[in-house]
Amino acid sequence: MSSAIPLNVGIARSAGVTNADGGKRVLLAEPRGYCAGVDRAVETVEKALEKHGAPIYVRKEIVHNRHVVETLRERGVVFVDETDEVPEGAVVVFSAHGVSPAVHESAATRNLHTIDATCPLVTKVHQEAKRFARDDYDILLIGHEGHEEVEGTAGEAPEHVQLVDGPAAVDKVTVRDESKVIWLSQTTLSVDETMETVQRLRQRFPGLQDPPSDDICYATQNRQVAVKAMAPECDLVIVVGSRNSSNSVRLVEVALGAGAKAAHLVDFAREVEPAWLDGVRTIGITSGASVPEILVRGVLDMLAEHGYGDVQPVTTANETLVFALPRELREARH
Repeated sequence: MSSAIPLNVGIARSAGVTNADGGKRVLLAEPRGYCAGVDRAVETVEKALEKHGAPIYVRKEIVHNRHVVETLRERGVVFVDETDEVPEGAVVVFSAHGVSPAVHESAATRNLHTIDATCPLVTKVHQEAKRFARDDYDILLIGHEGHEEVEGTAGEAPEHVQLVDGPAAVDKVTVRDESKVIWLSQTTLSVDETMETVQRLRQRFPGLQDPPSDDICYATQNRQVAVKAMAPECDLVIVVGSRNSSNSVRLVEVALGAGAKAAHLVDFAREVEPAWLDGVRTIGITSGASVPEILVRGVLDMLAEHGYGDVQPVTTANETLVFALPRELREARH
């Protein structure tokens, strides 16, 4: 999946950087951008278009990225909020964030041809929720209220799940039996904030159990680790990603928490304000897990025009994980 140790943190110390343009440089985080789940989800929609033709319907945004959504919309994808907006018998793709059983049931009543692009790592959390609900646990789901992934996971066992939206929400939690309490989490959270929430929960409920395996996705963690490695060297960190992308928003917070003097989230290079560059020598660049590399390249090209042509990679992991497409779209073996 990824390397457990830094491979090439490759950051030249500020004092050692001298060049003709005054030492301007870019530290480029690796890994960044598309994770395996996003890659699978976007390809799922593209393959569905090839197989069934337009229009293809997608419930919610397939992934949280403006560029990806607009590009697919131009190709004949219709994004809807709920399945009752999809014509009976049509093809609908469920987004990478997952859906609740109620959504599957709603689609079945409308005779929709469903293709489930839920990230397998989100599906794992769904399975954990079902398992611990069967065993009559109180499940404390750490996540952001209203996020599609949280709604899907909670929908697996609504009578057993309580949402805990950050450390400040811990005091409101009540449980039936302190010996049967477990925490799960949204996959795209800040690792540090999640552990702070868990620590507070454990102070209240010493018998709190951990999930069988880490819920925060490997890609979310890897991108945060890379940002932490370069942030102390950065006058500015630019995170490429959309504002409704939880993991992208977290990267800005992680950068600031790890020592970057400033950090901003942008969808496109044109959103970078020239004033941000005043007096800045070292800029860190990364992108959220739903961001195509073309958007990062646009930011790099724009920065090069402002004298930031020296690009140094900051590599903290290698990612090799690939997820198979949904069964309906896999090519038949001959």
